[in-house]
Amino acid sequence: MKLKHHKNLTPSKWKNFPFYKQILMIGSEIMRAGKWIEKNDFEEARNSYERALELLYLTIETLEDKRKLKELLIFKEALLSLYLKPEIKENQNLLKVLFLMTKETEFLIKG
Repeated sequence: MKLKHHKNLTPSKWKNFPFYKQILMIGSEIMRAGKWIEKNDFEEARNSYERALELLYLTIETLEDKRKLKELLIFKEALLSLYLKPEIKENQNLLKVLFLMTKETEFLIKG
């Protein structure tokens, strides 16, 4: 896969990160998208979603624990929906779902 935003990132480099760190990096882009949505800059929000999608695709491609595959593919569909129609509440909900994917990140969910 040719990456647009993460040109120096290879699947082998990405695979070296533990799953929870991959989730955190994807989450970082989704949080960034939320900040852009709050500023009504939907183009920048979509750029953040594109970066999140790239990282998500790398995660799916390099996934060792195939039990997570279904969750990630469902998550991808929801993220693509947000890309088409960015909304702050849906962005927050999707971020919560993402952080529920690992024990190491579920503490980040507020309320």
